[in-house]
Amino acid sequence: MLAVMKAVILIGGEGTRLRPLTCNTPKAMVPVLNRPFLEHVIGYFKKHGVVDIILTVRQQSPQLQDYFGDGGKFGVRLTYSVEDFPLGTAGAVKKAERFLDGPFVVFNGDVVTGLDLTAMLSFHRQKKPVATIALTPVEDPTIYGVVETDEEGRVRRFTEKPKRDEVTTNMINAGLYIVEPRLLDHIAANTSFSFEHDVFPPLLEKGQAIYGFPTEAYWIDIGTPEKYRRLNHDLLLCEVKEVNFEGESDVHPSARISPPVVIGTGCSIGKGVVVKGPVVIGPGCRIGPGAAVEGAVLWQNCEIGSRAKLRNCVIASECGIEPQSEVGDNCVLGDNVTVARGVRLPESLMVWPTRYK
Repeated sequence: MLAVMKAVILIGGEGTRLRPLTCNTPKAMVPVLNRPFLEHVIGYFKKHGVVDIILTVRQQSPQLQDYFGDGGKFGVRLTYSVEDFPLGTAGAVKKAERFLDGPFVVFNGDVVTGLDLTAMLSFHRQKKPVATIALTPVEDPTIYGVVETDEEGRVRRFTEKPKRDEVTTNMINAGLYIVEPRLLDHIAANTSFSFEHDVFPPLLEKGQAIYGFPTEAYWIDIGTPEKYRRLNHDLLLCEVKEVNFEGESDVHPSARISPPVVIGTGCSIGKGVVVKGPVVIGPGCRIGPGAAVEGAVLWQNCEIGSRAKLRNCVIASECGIEPQSEVGDNCVLGDNVTVARGVRLPESLMVWPTRYK
């Protein structure tokens, strides 16, 4: 267990790549299996004994703070570090320096991983570097920043988006670091700094030891709607073996529901409805007679008309899919969108919210 350590979770980004889902909802509050994404991240750290967590936020977020508060109901202690202007990944951690009194974890708030954090800390303590970086393999390293290490795991160099003939490794920065406090001396206060460009490479040039900790554990960055839907599917397939009702709902006896499926409280599922998992149905959703839902993620209070068809799509809150309409593969609808009766949306269409909060 890492009970003596603190974690800094970087959630100050605007979630631009995740739009239209983040037009009205902070990225950290985007629902995953009907719970805010950040709740899953907090659960990961609690599992490894990290209960002192600093959240770096771009601005005060009543929605975020009303839900999480001081962290007590989740078994952790939360502190909020608010940026007056964008500070980058390292600058945000520097801003939170007053809350840090020993080695700590830095975690990119876009990521879900199954990495063994306890084992990574043991490795860090053995090697005693200024920082240890979690590394994960990817199929196409040319779209990432790759990290080359020697046989002992010490980082040799960082290469940002290498060309195909320049690739020497498929291991990339996984967005999780264990950091010694002395590293903060290399970050200017109130200045935009990134670990990837402004901190780690200069430290290597100065001869400071940085190690990589490779992992084959589950890892995903939910920066895009497609990856967001994949995360919901992955967690359903891993964690939900049956139909999971989160509260009382009205399900017609003729409805056919094939797991894995999560159904929020207060839902209504009509006569002859077919739900084929992996599917997430948010609280307060109503699905009309004869509708078919396959591979979809629905947020709260959506109205799905009779004989409508949803397949491998994401539908945000308060949407209306009128009777006999179809929303197909990779479509993403923001809040308050209505699809008119009988309309068939083309694949991969993204529709922005009709109104903003």
